[in-house]
Amino acid sequence: MKEQLERIRQEALEMLDAATDAQALENLRVKYLGKKGELTAVLKLMGKLSAEERPIMGQLANTVRADIEQKLAEAKAQVEAKALEARLLAETEDVTIPGVPVVMGHQHPMNMVLQEIKDIFVGMGYQVVDGPEVELASYNFTRLNIEEGHPSRDRSDTFYFDDKDEVLLRTQTSPMQIRYMETHTPPLCMLAPGRVFRKDEADATHSPMFHQIEGLVVAEDITMGDLKGALITIMQKIYGHDAQVRFRPHHFPFTEPSCEMDMQCHKCHGEGEVDGQICSTCHGEGWIELLGAGMVHPEVLRNCGIDPEKYSGFAFGIGLERTAMGRLKINDLRLIFDNDVRFLNQF
Repeated sequence: MKEQLERIRQEALEMLDAATDAQALENLRVKYLGKKGELTAVLKLMGKLSAEERPIMGQLANTVRADIEQKLAEAKAQVEAKALEARLLAETEDVTIPGVPVVMGHQHPMNMVLQEIKDIFVGMGYQVVDGPEVELASYNFTRLNIEEGHPSRDRSDTFYFDDKDEVLLRTQTSPMQIRYMETHTPPLCMLAPGRVFRKDEADATHSPMFHQIEGLVVAEDITMGDLKGALITIMQKIYGHDAQVRFRPHHFPFTEPSCEMDMQCHKCHGEGEVDGQICSTCHGEGWIELLGAGMVHPEVLRNCGIDPEKYSGFAFGIGLERTAMGRLKINDLRLIFDNDVRFLNQF
């Protein structure tokens, strides 16, 4: 048995010296020290030895096991060190190679125009407010003097959440005018930008989701002249003093009298045609509708607890996308939402 133990030790140490990877070391551990390994097999023969030989062979067997385990640990450490060195060499980076330039982003063109508009209004004394996009029909329609049966309340135009048509995605930011008048007393001067939703087909100037900027001024002795003066001033600040705008009579349930303001088409310059073809931006009109406006209807003021005999006011709603189209000379509204980097990087 002594010869067997010495042979196992010598053979194991030599093979561990020659092992080059972790798997080979594991195979050698199992071969010599495993439950069915060679050393274990020899130890099972200890019962056949005499009482005098048994402690001597047991001590020798323990020494052989200890030598093999020590050599196995040393070999494992060497294999791991070599693997780490090879990995470090393979993953070494040349710090002298020029790095990849970091491309800095910038604001979306629509946000650029929105910030510019907000700065203009804040400079004129307006307070910017925000409100819920999921709105109650009472705020979105009823308290704005839009009665049941009005076309704008129809399901073909509005995204409703319930069968009773009481909860909806707001179709305008006008509900914030009601909410603001509920909690503030005149004089009032507020601006409510935000997303709105209508069942519009997407084309060059329409989208089912777009942004609106509602404005409201309520005080004593406010007139239609104040409204026109404010809107002309705002458009000149956005588009320049040579901007061509026009006012047209219109009807809105929440304002009386009411009007719409158009801007001359930036693509065809009011001609309605480009190279003999109907202008795709203004659909041949020569003008692009920018906003609706008017004097706040007395009933709307009463709905908010404001005396229309003492106070008057004006309100307006600007389409941000169309304003951005004119400001940045964009011919198709859909480009704003496509997220094409080639388009966005122009601004």
